[in-house]
Amino acid sequence: MKVSLFITCLADVFYPNVGKSTVELLEKLGCEVDFPKQQTCCGQPAYNSGYDKETKEVAKHMINTFEHAEYVVAPSGSCIAMFHEYEHLFHEEEWKEKARNLVRKSYELTQFLVDVLKVEKVNACLKGCATYHKSCHMTRLLGVRDAPMKLLGNVSDLQTVQLPHDYDCCGFGGTFSVKMAPISEQMVDEKIKHIEKTEADILIGSDCGCLMNIGGRINRLRKPIQVMHIAEILNKEME
Repeated sequence: MKVSLFITCLADVFYPNVGKSTVELLEKLGCEVDFPKQQTCCGQPAYNSGYDKETKEVAKHMINTFEHAEYVVAPSGSCIAMFHEYEHLFHEEEWKEKARNLVRKSYELTQFLVDVLKVEKVNACLKGCATYHKSCHMTRLLGVRDAPMKLLGNVSDLQTVQLPHDYDCCGFGGTFSVKMAPISEQMVDEKIKHIEKTEADILIGSDCGCLMNIGGRINRLRKPIQVMHIAEILNKEME
């Protein structure tokens, strides 16, 4: 099975180990992974700020970039959810259909593992106590809710604890955290209080934006909580 990696901006710039873990995990499961170098941002920041004309150009570029792909997989539910918005940017039926074709073959990582590869156990092992943050776009827009927990439930030596109010936004929201910084700060502080109630030493998430926001605040508050992307967890092997 051939998979084209959509690395996403945040993984590419800030979390290269997430991309590395994603590729290694897919290869362990028998996938042939390629990386189209022409890929760019999915256009979500521009789209959320109302720049439809500019987003349309990005959408065309990304559709053409992954046109050859059998499957497109990204370690981000938010960015894959953005692909689902492309169709609404176009009036031309030709581009609408191209956008639909991209959506049909594009998956968030855990969604791809569980729904396409039919895998729930990847022989990962990590000793510790963890809680999982459910990101807004992945759960509410993309509809991926159960796949991450099915996979985490099969990680050897990992104890998982339910995060109180796990569906609450962390306050990132892309441009929201910049435009509404005081509100965003209060939201992430509330999220961290809920994380602390679990007494977990690891926070796991599936979107780098959320992890950057929560992890950044955890670091500033000097909290002893490790922040990890689910790809990094699933790629851990027994030492």
